[in-house]
Order: sequence, then C-alpha cells, then structure tokens
Amino acid sequence: MIKNTLERHAQGAAPPSGRHEYLTSEELAARIKFDRRYIREQLKGRVFREGVHFVRPFGGRKILFLWDAIERLLLEPPSTPGPLTIPLRRGGRT
Repeated sequence: MIKNTLERHAQGAAPPSGRHEYLTSEELAARIKFDRRYIREQLKGRVFREGVHFVRPFGGRKILFLWDAIERLLLEPPSTPGPLTIPLRRGGRT
C-alpha cells in the first residue's frame, strides 16, 4: 500500500496528507543539487512559475518553493521540440 501511495505521488498526485511541502531556496538547492543563487536568478523566472512552483507568502519578499510541483517538473519527460525553422530575410520568397 505504501509503495502504491509513493508511486501515485511520483506521478503527480497530491501528497498523501493533502498538505504541501514548502522549501526555502537553500533547502531546495540541497535537494536538487543546484546552487541557491542559480535557482533564484535563473530557474525562478524561466522554469519555475509563481503560483505553481513557488509562492510569496502574504505578498512579501520571501519565496517558498512547492516541492511536489517541482518534483513533478523534474520527473516529466523532456518535451520534443518542433521542426527547426529559420526565418528568412524575404519571408521565403525569391
């Protein structure tokens, strides 16, 4: 039963208790093996989305990361890019 619960959680289900696990940037850095500065400066605005992967409690400056959402993002397969297109100077006309 515990194995099934953990598998459901890994597949994106809510944590078993229904509660979220909030992490500071330092705690997240320790879990995903990235520097906390890289998380704040690179991942926060480009990969992690406010309200999905992190929150600002009470509208303040402090940021707390939602571990279950970040773990889902880390475990999802990479998306396949579409066909490579190169814009042409004249729009493809000769």
